Amino acid sequence: MAVTITEVTNRFALKKFVKFNIKLYKDNPYHVPGLVGDEIMTLSRKKNPAFDFCESVYFLAYKDGKIAGRIAGIINHRANETWSQQYARFGFVDFVDDEEVSSALFKSVENWAIAKGMKGVQGPLGFTDLDHEGLLVWGFDRLATMATSYSFPYYKEHIENLGYAKDQDWKEFLITVPNGIPEKYQRIADIVRQKYGLKIKKFRNTREIWPYAGKIFELWNVAYRPLYGFSELSPKQIEYYIKMYIPMLRLDLVTLILDNNDNIIGVAITLPSLSKALKKARGYLLPLGWIYLLKALYGKNKVVDLYIIGIRPEYQNKGVNSLIFNDLITTYNKIGYLYAESNPELETNLKVQSQWESFKREHHKTRRAYIKHL
Repeated sequence: MAVTITEVTNRFALKKFVKFNIKLYKDNPYHVPGLVGDEIMTLSRKKNPAFDFCESVYFLAYKDGKIAGRIAGIINHRANETWSQQYARFGFVDFVDDEEVSSALFKSVENWAIAKGMKGVQGPLGFTDLDHEGLLVWGFDRLATMATSYSFPYYKEHIENLGYAKDQDWKEFLITVPNGIPEKYQRIADIVRQKYGLKIKKFRNTREIWPYAGKIFELWNVAYRPLYGFSELSPKQIEYYIKMYIPMLRLDLVTLILDNNDNIIGVAITLPSLSKALKKARGYLLPLGWIYLLKALYGKNKVVDLYIIGIRPEYQNKGVNSLIFNDLITTYNKIGYLYAESNPELETNLKVQSQWESFKREHHKTRRAYIKHL
């Protein structure tokens, strides 16, 4: 039977759109499902403040009466202004191994983009850098993280056959947590602390971190501005992410670096790996998903995920990251973490990758953003 493409126009269809990813990867040991409620909120025009400057369309592909694929088309007007471009994005893409299906999905997004006056399509990208980015192109035998998406190896072949070419790659590293602080980092940290009058700020409860929450995302806006696909977070988005993420943090794994005026000049937000817990939850907090996640956060766990590590530009390349590592390594050793997942780092961002040179590490995954000019 021919492939039929339908546009998602109501919440019932949107739930099907989100759940298709979980169904497609049901038996895959490396895929990590997101929470259905969170995915729906991200895609909701009424709930996600990114829609103040974004527009989107969602398509489902049907074949033989069953859903066979999904794709989102996104236009981030703020990012287009930032990078002086006229591109749409594709994201939230999944499909069975059928080129008729993948071709129909991408053609639908391309036609939508052309109708909107766009000159190209790039992705996989979301509304912001805090959404999943990049297609897995290497490391298919490794467990994904909460911050990344898994994809079958055939995705790459399908997308490239449709005329999409590499635009940017991200590398991911599995880092062995050292048993103690490396002498180099201890020495640099002591020098940097004295030279710039810096101090480490830790938190005992959510009430203590709340006054710094907005400033953390403001630093993120400044530190991540030069990076591929960047779209500055608006005040409404910052408020949205504060409410979403701050309550779920494990505070002993959060480190701020402050100057003498209590300004944030460095931040590290890390979390125990929630990958296995999310697999058990299968997309839902109830009835037992919240228990799996709570155990992963505070129970035995060998892996910690590095989510945000940012330094204010004027303090970059001055050794401030040594203060962060010294604090986190001590904490990781105390808790018993053996490995850290770097999560995606742009292959061109050599500054970030060089900070792992003193650690035992393995480049174990690569993901890619594609582009096609229309």
